[in-house]
Amino acid sequence: MSIDNIALSSPDPDAHRTVIAQAVNNLIAGKLRVTGSFSLAAGATTTVVGDNLFESIMVPLLIPMSATAATALAVTYVSNRTKGAFTLTHDNTADVDRIFAYVRLG
Repeated sequence: MSIDNIALSSPDPDAHRTVIAQAVNNLIAGKLRVTGSFSLAAGATTTVVGDNLFESIMVPLLIPMSATAATALAVTYVSNRTKGAFTLTHDNTADVDRIFAYVRLG
């Protein structure tokens, strides 16, 4: 479950408070909509990760999910950030299992 945007006002104040309370409780429970996953492109030096919720001011925190991803992390960096995507520059290998999870913050 993720948290939906909440209207700033509502004709029914009691219902509005309930929606806000549910959203806050979900945040406390860790149900954030801030994660994604991808694999580094094999045979290339860049990988573009598309994410409709990503904004150019956000920072993706990378978490390697495989041994080859952990090795690649040392030579992987975020080289571009735009609305809807970020680009990673990395080494060129034939490995197809360089899998990462990420958290988008900002």
